Amino acid sequence: MEHNTPSAAQPPRETSPARLEAFSDGVLAVIITIMVLELRPPPGDDLKALRALIPGLLIYVLSFTFIGIYWNNHHHLLRAARRISGGVMWANLHLLFWLSLVPVVTAWVGKYPLSRWPAVTYGAIGFLAGIAYFLLTLALRAVNQDTRINELLQRDTKARLSTALYTLGIALAFIIAEPVGPLLAYGAYALVSIMWFIPDRRLAPAGDRKE
Repeated sequence: MEHNTPSAAQPPRETSPARLEAFSDGVLAVIITIMVLELRPPPGDDLKALRALIPGLLIYVLSFTFIGIYWNNHHHLLRAARRISGGVMWANLHLLFWLSLVPVVTAWVGKYPLSRWPAVTYGAIGFLAGIAYFLLTLALRAVNQDTRINELLQRDTKARLSTALYTLGIALAFIIAEPVGPLLAYGAYALVSIMWFIPDRRLAPAGDRKE
């Protein structure tokens, strides 16, 4: 008599990363929506009125890019995995926690673009989000030893450089007086975003690479 038992070669449905990816995509979409709702129209109908909104628009672009980079990396990371665990779920929530603070600090920077503490806080959230992403990769590697994810994550130069640039930006905002220190800090944060536009297909599955 045959018994219908799950195949050992296929993980149970509840361990698939598909639902985790869908949930994360939803959260990231809400984060971007909150950021754009913080933007306000100019108080007048001339370029002088628009000029006052430039700092807020610039930090919005930087934050939008920041979230977009995490969405892209998160997508490729989960596509390279076959299963998740409870530890992966908590690590993912830890990452989403720090990313959910981006709209708040973006609005703060937009209001006080040349002040020290908004610049420091912006960099601190970027730094802690990077640490959270690293912890997520460790959790995923632990439960996906039979996949290519370990090979793909062996050398993550961009992640290390990003952490170093956020640290540099925080230090510049602390050490150098306003407004130069905060401006240099935002320059370091912008370099992080620019760096991630350099193509890196290591995390793309074989099917994606052919597209």
